[in-house]
Formats: sequence, structure tokens, C-alpha cells
Amino acid sequence: MIVDRIELTRHEDERGWFSELARASTLPKPFVQANLSFSRKGVIRGLHFHERGQDDVFVCLSGMVRVVVLDRTTGETFTEDIGDDNPVAIYVPGIHAHGYEALTDAHFAYLVTSEYDAAHPDEHGIPWDDDRVRHLWSTSSPILSARDASS
Repeated sequence: MIVDRIELTRHEDERGWFSELARASTLPKPFVQANLSFSRKGVIRGLHFHERGQDDVFVCLSGMVRVVVLDRTTGETFTEDIGDDNPVAIYVPGIHAHGYEALTDAHFAYLVTSEYDAAHPDEHGIPWDDDRVRHLWSTSSPILSARDASS
């Protein structure tokens, strides 16, 4: 498998629920930065990859997203819808191209194993509609950033 799937056990009561997201001791590498995003339904972010090996832990905090991962060497793919209806986190080795599609309006977090360095960014792109992954998205006309549209 090209990713690690982390089950998130929810402990629910009348107040709502609690879930442990990650223990650094159980991850292949510890995370050093946490990022949040909000995406409207129909947005695709990615596909991105990191030559220097920044790994990500993906979790959808509210709503639903489709995570798509491509092993650039073997062409193997992984996809899973995560969020409200499937509370799991996905650990993605950064050498693999990865991204997500907002299936609903969604709040998304990703914990990363390297701090972002604006002077020497380690983020590269593969088009969202690359032949190896285009069939994995639910949309054929996503909302894209200028950077992702030009990948």
C-alpha cells in the first residue's frame, strides 16, 4: 500500500465526540507544522509531491473530501473519501503525488513533517487530470487554483 490509513475512533456522548488524531510515536516521521484549509464543493487541490520527502497526515475536519494519491514510480493509485461519514486520517509519503477534492464544503487539516520554506519550496505538481488519476475524481470540471490549473 502506498499510504497508511489511520482509524479515528470517536468517543461520543451527549456533548458530541472526541477523537485522537495522531501520536507522533506511531508515525514514520514526526510532524512539525499543521495547516488548515477550507474548500468549497468542487475544488481540487493538487496533485502535489515533495522531492525532499515532506510527508502529510490528511484529515477532513468537517464535510467530505476525496483523497487521491499516485505513486509516481509504479503508477499505483489510492483513493478514499474521508470526513464526516468516514472519520479516518491518511498518512501520505510526500514523494507520492497527492491531492484532494472537496465533495462538500469542507474544512481540512494536514500535518506535515517539514516546515514550508518559501525561499526553497519543495512542492511540485502533476495535473489533476493526468491519465493515471483523472477517472478517480467525481468531477470533470473542478475549481482549481492558478498554480494547479497550470501543472
